[in-house]
Order: sequence, then structure tokens, then C-alpha cells
Amino acid sequence: MRFIERPYCERLGTPFAVDLGIPLLSPAAIAEPPVFERARAVARYDEVAGGLVHRLKYGDRLELARALGGMMVRAGAELLADTDVIVPVPLHLWRLWRRRFNQAMALAGVISRTSAIPCDPSALARVKSTRPQVGLTKAQRGENLQGAFRVPVLSKPRIEGKRVLLVDDVLTTGATANAASRALLRGGAKAVDLLVFARVVQSIGRIALQQARALSISGFSDRS
Repeated sequence: MRFIERPYCERLGTPFAVDLGIPLLSPAAIAEPPVFERARAVARYDEVAGGLVHRLKYGDRLELARALGGMMVRAGAELLADTDVIVPVPLHLWRLWRRRFNQAMALAGVISRTSAIPCDPSALARVKSTRPQVGLTKAQRGENLQGAFRVPVLSKPRIEGKRVLLVDDVLTTGATANAASRALLRGGAKAVDLLVFARVVQSIGRIALQQARALSISGFSDRS
């Protein structure tokens, strides 16, 4: 399994090929900043990491949640230090009924128990039954998820003014994370960070790194 460690983009958590010695934002984070503030992942999504997620998600291997969640606690330590409440990405009721459990909830539960930070699985609801994201472009994913999430009225007092850690199994284009984060912010959350087990990584070339260095982290640090 290819673990993700520094150096990486301080916003998206995508790894850099070389260490330039200073904290950086990737060109992708500069050109199209995500709704969430910071994302961290344990490993690159590949055959090994993807296989573990698939076994948890579709193979009813719930015992894997303990191991994967434990690794997520270590990978997201800096996020957890600032977290007030943990919220898993929810499934729509029909999909939850078919799958019988929510893998994000299983991971969030382990992270909550290990870190002693409360988990609120009802803080965010998936109110729209969306088609599967697999095979969709980034634009199609965003359109598919428009209006998919909402903070229930009774849940708003529990997240208002709080820093939320959103938990999911995989980060691909960020469409789901952005849609869920946007709903949490509209519901009153102060800020949203994202923690996943695996993320899809596209290679970042040396020229892109030089561009990132020229547009270094100074602006990001000023906003933090």
C-alpha cells in the first residue's frame, strides 16, 4: 500500500514528488479551491487500498473498519486536534437499506472511539437519491450531487459554530466532499475538514511544483 506522507498539498493532501522544504498548495488547490478547508488520506487509491475499501464496502467485512479507521486516526492527527464533531458522509435511505450499513459511519465510529471526539451521524442527511458516481465526469458528478445533502433542522444546533471533520472511505474528484461540506456550512458549521482512507492521486510534475512554490503557502497561512 502506498501511504501518503509529507510533502503534500496543505489543502488537498495530494502528495508531491519532491520536497521543496516549504509548505505548499498544489496548482489544483489554487485554481479551484475546495469547499472544505483541508483533506487528508491514508494512502493512494490503488489495487491494494481499493481492494480493502471494496471488501469493507461490498464484502460485509466490517472488521476491516477497525484497522482502516485506526490508520485514518494517525493520518488525520492534525485535523482531529482541531475537530469538535465527526460527521460521516451519509447514504440515502434506499441505498442504506440495500447495503445494510454505511461504510463511512463504520470508519467514523472507530475514529470517534479512538480519538474521544463525538460522532454525530444524524448531523447530515442525504435527501436525494443520486445515481452511482462511477464513470461520471467531474462536472457530471457535481450536477448529480446538487441538492443531495442537507442538515436537518433539529441537527443545526449541534454543529452551529463547530469545526466538523467529514469522514468518507475514498476521495476521487471531491464532488461528494464539496457537496456535503457546502451543506454543513450552510447548516451553521464554522469550518469543514475531510478525512478519507484512500484518495485518487494524479501525478504532479516538476513544472507544476515550481508554479506551486511561486504561489506558496503564505496566502493560505494568512487565512488559517
